[in-house]
Amino acid sequence: MRRALTLWHRFVGLFIAVFLVISGLTGAVISWDHELDDWLNPHLTEARTEGPSKSALDIARELETRDPRIRVTSIPISIEPGESMSFGVSGRVDPATKKQIELGFNQIFIDPASGEELGRREWGAAWPITRETFVSFLYQLHYTLHIPEVWGIHEWGLWLMGVVALAWTIDCFVGFYLTLPVRHAPNPSRANVVQRQLGRGFFARWKPAWLIKTGGSAYRINFDIHRAFGLWTWALLFILAFTGFSLNLYREVFYPVMSMVSKVTPSPFDVRTPRDHDDPIEPKMGYAEIINRAAEEATSRGWAAPLGGVFYSPDFGVYSVGFYEPGDDHGSAGVGPPFLFFDGLDGRLLGDRQPWKGTAADIFVQAQFPLHSGRILGIPGRILISLMGLVVAALSITGVVIWYRKRSARVKQRRRREAELAPSLDGAIAAPRMDAAE
Repeated sequence: MRRALTLWHRFVGLFIAVFLVISGLTGAVISWDHELDDWLNPHLTEARTEGPSKSALDIARELETRDPRIRVTSIPISIEPGESMSFGVSGRVDPATKKQIELGFNQIFIDPASGEELGRREWGAAWPITRETFVSFLYQLHYTLHIPEVWGIHEWGLWLMGVVALAWTIDCFVGFYLTLPVRHAPNPSRANVVQRQLGRGFFARWKPAWLIKTGGSAYRINFDIHRAFGLWTWALLFILAFTGFSLNLYREVFYPVMSMVSKVTPSPFDVRTPRDHDDPIEPKMGYAEIINRAAEEATSRGWAAPLGGVFYSPDFGVYSVGFYEPGDDHGSAGVGPPFLFFDGLDGRLLGDRQPWKGTAADIFVQAQFPLHSGRILGIPGRILISLMGLVVAALSITGVVIWYRKRSARVKQRRRREAELAPSLDGAIAAPRMDAAE
């Protein structure tokens, strides 16, 4: 079995290595997406004038009036002092072509006090990479590789990285097993060595796997780094791998499996089939009506946090209303803020999402993204995830180096054997020729 698992670890590791290097390095950066974006784009994210903020609802209506092509899909209600308002937008369907209009942007930034437009950008754009799109480019690269739509399917990149994460999850256990000391001699020539090792305790024989012999050869140090780093960070590697799988293949695999093994309270996004972008659900309830209903519902529940933002999904016909203090939508610790969900057609309450509330399975589902991003522990967790991103890249690179060195050694050994056999083969061929000549 050990040989089969070694082959699995070798070839699966080679398959996922490039993907993990990309994910590791991008993950180390996007742990600080909001801060980095603010630093790169103060012309978009910082307010320019002082004074009381205008109504976000009024600004949203003005945006749609000025440009009938757009639909406002998210409205910020609670904003940080000195920050601009960021409105999410999407294109409406063109009556002539029956296709969604390609706007070339999906965010509009507004100065809260003056109502002046500060700029527009396409969050997640694959090209061109600019200062304004750099952070979102890395974000999309991290979990979709920017693989484009093919045959009308947008999720190819999401699925690919989900499969990579699933293979990585399994490989975490395979790699751990391969660090354990060998219990039987692989060949008779090593029988005495192994017999002596068996006389020592299990953990004494396992101890070298946790250490890096700095005085060894470059190959030995590379091998020790690969093995020791993998052991010392195993739990975190498993969390990253498993949550990467659960997030990328949530609707396809994770949620259905969780529903079979435990009780999961579904959100409206779990029970509804998304509509095509060219056939969105037109809401009959406006933002103002939804906000009023959400505020009343939150008050009746005794929620203390202010209404933070409102989002509408045309694909599902669902309004999501989040309750959080200014700034807590992107960097708060825990499993995120509470949400209420409303139907876009009749405004009825569809459900809620309350942090650390629900069944054990509900809480487990809530924790997937906060665990993957490190936000469950706040700033310390994000620092840890950034470091783990570098570890993931290092493990992938050292694994490829190990494979390459072993492959090169096998090739040299095979050529040496062929060279040694060549004279005898030539003699065997020459003898019949002499007989034939006589």
